[in-house]
Amino acid sequence: MRIAYVINSVEGGGAAQPVPAIADVLRAGGAQVRLFALRPSDRRGLPAIIEAGLLPRVREGGTGDHLAAALWLRRELMDWGATHIWTSLSRATILGLIIGPSLGLPVVCWQHAAFLKPWNERLMRLLAPRAALWVGDSQSVTDLTQHRLQVPDERLRCWPIYAVDPAMPQASPWQAGEPIRIGSLGRLHRVKGYDILIAALAQIKARGLATPPFSLAIAGEGSERGRLEMLARNAGVDVEFAGFTDAPKSFLAGLHLYVQPSRSEGFCIAAHEAMAAGLPVIASAVGEMPYSIMPGVSGLTCAPADTDALAHALETLLATPSRLEEMGQAARNLVNQRYSRERFERTGTAILTHIRQAHA
Repeated sequence: MRIAYVINSVEGGGAAQPVPAIADVLRAGGAQVRLFALRPSDRRGLPAIIEAGLLPRVREGGTGDHLAAALWLRRELMDWGATHIWTSLSRATILGLIIGPSLGLPVVCWQHAAFLKPWNERLMRLLAPRAALWVGDSQSVTDLTQHRLQVPDERLRCWPIYAVDPAMPQASPWQAGEPIRIGSLGRLHRVKGYDILIAALAQIKARGLATPPFSLAIAGEGSERGRLEMLARNAGVDVEFAGFTDAPKSFLAGLHLYVQPSRSEGFCIAAHEAMAAGLPVIASAVGEMPYSIMPGVSGLTCAPADTDALAHALETLLATPSRLEEMGQAARNLVNQRYSRERFERTGTAILTHIRQAHA
């Protein structure tokens, strides 16, 4: 098997992040894997892909030149001699489903998104029967894929995208007298809901409730940075915009509380990494997070884009900081049980075996 792993871009923190771990499982099962990216974006995901030996081919193109991208991908697949296509995210999936069957190649579509643009959803529903297999990166996305793309059970699998790193650094417990360090990790994009988080902190400040001092740091970069900095200044909220970090695990280990205020999510690796670091998590009830967070035990969930609910959740945990360590350990225990490396490898190997047997 020569699996062409096709992704939208090699953007840092995007779909490129889990590629090496997924490819390791596929290669351990006897497949050759090579990565093909439709555009470079910021290239921050590229070093890990190169280090993993995936010989990436990255097209120098944009987001709207679909015909040029399709022709490039078709040439690359033929030149490399691919026997299977594995796609990730909408653009790569749509092009893979158009090109793959025309070359006689089975296409496996890995789904990450809890939200699809209306046109992409219609097109993917139309193309869905052309896929040999659909794989959801979480239970929530698997359920959504079955519902909105009308994929039957026999062509649908769930492979959670995340496996706990046994060497994950652990957060230090909060100590009385020190500020509570709140943090989040993600692109500075509207979908991440950082404007809601700033508004919630402004509410807390305006109410003047007695809580220990706290600070907020957001690690990530994106087009919303200027607007978010302005919102924080206008609200009188002190936010450290730390920029892109190439050491996200160390960033998480420096926190006491993690917040994921997203309007939409799929699996959300960052929130699960925070739990693995021993942090309680406050998150919007979107994507996989309602499945993974036990309210009142390992964190809290609230409705997306609900400033009042997020402020209330923050006030609840800030009022009892002595519980943060206990809740963080409960979060860590949960992800260690549910997302072990062994389970990740076992699930991926079973999917590879299914593909091989179905298209021998």
